[in-house]
Amino acid sequence: MRFTHIAIRNFKPYEDAELDLRDGVTVIHGVNGSGKSSLLEACFFALYGSKALAGTLEDVVTTGADDAEIALEFVHDGGEYRIDRRIRVSGDRATTAKCVLDGPGGTVEGARDVRRHVASLLRMDAEAFVNCAYVQQGEVNKLINATPSQRQDMIDDLLQLGKLEAYRERAGNARLGVEDVLTKKRSILEDVESQIEAKEDADLHATLNALESELDSLDEEISNYEAQRDKAKSALDAAEATLDEHAEKRERLDEIESAIEDLTAKISADETKRDDLSERIRDLDAAADDLESDIDDALARADLDDASDGAIADAREALSEREAELRDDLSDARTRAQAFETQAERLAERADDLESRAAEKREAADADAETAAEAERELESFRETRAELRSSLDDAEARFEDAPVELGEAADLLEERREARSDARESLAETETELKNARERLAEAERLRDAGKCPECGQPVEGSPHVDAISEREAAVESLEADRESLESAVESRSAAVEAAEALVEVENRASSQRDRLDLVDERIDDREETVESRREAAAEKREAAAELEAEAEEKREAATTQAERAEEVAETVASLESDLDALGDRRDRLDRVESVVDARAEKIDARDRLREKRETLAEVNRERREHLRERRERRDELRETVDEEAVEGARQRKQKAAAYLERVEDEVLPELRDDRDELQSRVGGVEAELEQLDALRERREHLAERVDALESVHEEVSTLESTYGDLRAELRQRNVEVLERMLNETFDLVYANDAYSRIRLDGEYGLTVFQKDGTALEPEQLSGGERALFNLSLRCAIYRLLAEGIDGAAPLPPLILDEPTVFLDDGHVSRLVDLVEDMQSRGVKQILIVSHDDKLVGAADDLVRVEKNPTTNRSTVERTDAPTLSASALGDD
Repeated sequence: MRFTHIAIRNFKPYEDAELDLRDGVTVIHGVNGSGKSSLLEACFFALYGSKALAGTLEDVVTTGADDAEIALEFVHDGGEYRIDRRIRVSGDRATTAKCVLDGPGGTVEGARDVRRHVASLLRMDAEAFVNCAYVQQGEVNKLINATPSQRQDMIDDLLQLGKLEAYRERAGNARLGVEDVLTKKRSILEDVESQIEAKEDADLHATLNALESELDSLDEEISNYEAQRDKAKSALDAAEATLDEHAEKRERLDEIESAIEDLTAKISADETKRDDLSERIRDLDAAADDLESDIDDALARADLDDASDGAIADAREALSEREAELRDDLSDARTRAQAFETQAERLAERADDLESRAAEKREAADADAETAAEAERELESFRETRAELRSSLDDAEARFEDAPVELGEAADLLEERREARSDARESLAETETELKNARERLAEAERLRDAGKCPECGQPVEGSPHVDAISEREAAVESLEADRESLESAVESRSAAVEAAEALVEVENRASSQRDRLDLVDERIDDREETVESRREAAAEKREAAAELEAEAEEKREAATTQAERAEEVAETVASLESDLDALGDRRDRLDRVESVVDARAEKIDARDRLREKRETLAEVNRERREHLRERRERRDELRETVDEEAVEGARQRKQKAAAYLERVEDEVLPELRDDRDELQSRVGGVEAELEQLDALRERREHLAERVDALESVHEEVSTLESTYGDLRAELRQRNVEVLERMLNETFDLVYANDAYSRIRLDGEYGLTVFQKDGTALEPEQLSGGERALFNLSLRCAIYRLLAEGIDGAAPLPPLILDEPTVFLDDGHVSRLVDLVEDMQSRGVKQILIVSHDDKLVGAADDLVRVEKNPTTNRSTVERTDAPTLSASALGDD
């Protein structure tokens, strides 16, 4: 797997940046805080999202921005992939607005699904990625400082051995589950067998036969009583029929007598109504006569000769024609009045609008004038600033008149002097190391001489010891001490030269910044001069427009007054016409009064005629009722002769006797017998149910026995599977430990060749031990800081090799990423780190990404990327550098 392209927007210090990532060793360099590590963090974040962050999503979005975007392109196992993420900030909270992965298998959307897909592709989650391929800044000693159990978990997870442990635990849980089920099933089987034994001891079939015989006898007795009950019911029905027949005759007799009484009452009531109707008819005749005089009075007031329908209609038609004429004239007058009023209002509104626009124009003109004045004041300030900047630039150019380089070449001078100082320091360090070794060899020779042994071979000698070797070593120590003093003086001299060059770089940088500011000030002066001229012209134009608008408003105001006066004249005509219409309304009311009185008299006459018809109808109804009354009295007399009281009494006695028998049999005898039968049937059912339960228990016993046998077989298989997973994990771990120990020692020999250490031992629990050449065992914590860091990098590279070479058929691993790996290393150990990087590259690692400021690592790079931060905007930029070496002034850590 290799990264090919990264593009970021508003990600940490980057506003907008993109970079092609190539094969080989890429070194990313820049000053402290420029954002070098943020490039690697963007790649890591693109792959794993929030799981790759030490903080929250809000931390990745550039301060002041609303969103951030990251796009990472990479190749993996022959396929090309691209991940796009966008983070949106709303208030104090950031969320993932977009997360899409495009690849050969299609598109995956959603932060969680993309993270899972990446973990599946690479066979590692975010934590495993950090433990395998990504040595983050400040965590170079992570593996070596971890406990053996922590180191064991990290490496096992990377080698996929953690899955075997998970499978073993699952198998163990399954075994315990099977044991629980097996124990329960055995207990249930024992309980079923106990129930079967108890039921077999009871003679259920003999009990069932005895109960069925007793039940047959009881059924026969119940049948006899039911036959006698049926005979008693027949006698009871016959007696009730006789009683019902006589009751029906008596009921019909009562109904006829009631009907006779009802007819007599209705005849009397209707005769009373007829008398009342006669009185009401007389009252209506009197009311009609009174209305006749009211009609004459209404005709006189309405100026009509008669109250006929034709005369009233002719009068109404004349009124309607006159009213139509008046309403037409009134409508025309109202329309003209409304038109004049509308025109007056619109003209007034137009005058108001014009005056308002004129006022706005004057306000805008005042604002333009104020803007021009403000721009003129700013123009004077910018001109003063330009003079100050030009003076400062003249001072900077004067500073370089006596300098060894021209203005613009100070950075190259500083780079040369830092390289010279670095060479002097490296020579001084080598000389100090040689001096230390020479002093140790001199001390050893003196110790052998004092012990009477040869200083050269260490063998015992007789007489005076040889002192030639000691003299030579003393001379070597003195020579080295002199060389050290000379080199220290050279380092001090070159440091002073570096400080002088740094001062020139500072002046040069300040001059560059002032040139930028001067260009910006010139632009602002031009802008303000243009603003003064344009704003003043705009103010004059707007004042002229305001005067024109005010004159037009005055004309509209005069026209509105004229139209309002015309509207008032037409309004007087409208009032006169409305008065004429009111007079016509009074005339119509008088005609309505005539019609109303005529209609009232007609209603009285109609009501009188209806009452007369109703009185005649009541007389006819009473004649019919009297005929029905005579018929019902004859029928009553006939029914009285058919009623036999003696037959009724005999039937009543037979009914009482049959009812008493039925009551005793149905309420006492049969219920008791049926209860006894129900009890016997229940007992029979219970015995039959127990026999069915016995059969069911026998079937269940067979099923449980088969289930217990199956569970015992499964328990044995799961136990075997659990132990197999454990044995396999232990075997694979031991194999990996042997291979990892071999690879670790190969890497260790590379970085510590000809040093004081001989080998490393890695035990089965991933415990680490370092052996000196004299066989002394050391814990990794006993090494120096630089040695510990280099040792840890060796371990990380060995793990990376094991994963790349030891997983059959696996796709290439992610790039090897080292973020400031030299932070704990001195110059001597850095050169060994370079050897380690070159060795990993020679072993087929396609892509190695390093963030570093060390010259030796920069010199070993195939591709150089420079990161710079603009001090004004505080935004970082990225560019590829073609030069093979860089000055130390441009290097630092994040």
